[in-house]
Amino acid sequence: MKKIIRCDWANKSELEQKYHDEEWGIPVHDDKKLFKMLILEGKQAGLSWTTILSKMDTLCEAFDDFDPNIIIKYDDKKVENLLNNEGIIRNKLKINAVINNAKEYFKLCEEFGSLDKYLWAYVDNKPIKNSWTKIEEVPAKTELSDKISKDLKKRGFKFVGSTIIYAFMQAIGMVNDHLVTCSFYNKAEEKK
Repeated sequence: MKKIIRCDWANKSELEQKYHDEEWGIPVHDDKKLFKMLILEGKQAGLSWTTILSKMDTLCEAFDDFDPNIIIKYDDKKVENLLNNEGIIRNKLKINAVINNAKEYFKLCEEFGSLDKYLWAYVDNKPIKNSWTKIEEVPAKTELSDKISKDLKKRGFKFVGSTIIYAFMQAIGMVNDHLVTCSFYNKAEEKK
């Protein structure tokens, strides 16, 4: 059996390995999953991705699997319940941003048809395939993530800084930042 080589960051825990092997960098076109990933990347701000992965089930349960149709109906009582939920990231700004972003999501979809169409138009519906050999070469943000971040902020989205947006682009496969030595470098696009 051929040895699996992963991007360096994915070797820290089983959670990260599973995420790297099964999700990270695989192109996503489902609006619900795109919205969920955008929210999760925003929740990561100031935290490690491992923290998000370890709380994933609880976060999904607490936030109704990040269904924007449900989230836009959250009221003060729901926010209070979330703030008292010890299993999630209890940051009031981040919780309010989830609700705000659900509202903005619907406005964006009305204008562009879907979040998928809006996002993937930035890359002509084709992932950007980078050729990094070392983790240190992978940028934290790019001109494109700056552009998307600026536009989302202008539209009223919260927790969508350029670094968050670049991590989001990597996660949803808009950018293939698997190292060229990674066993998943060419596989990410095959799993569409």
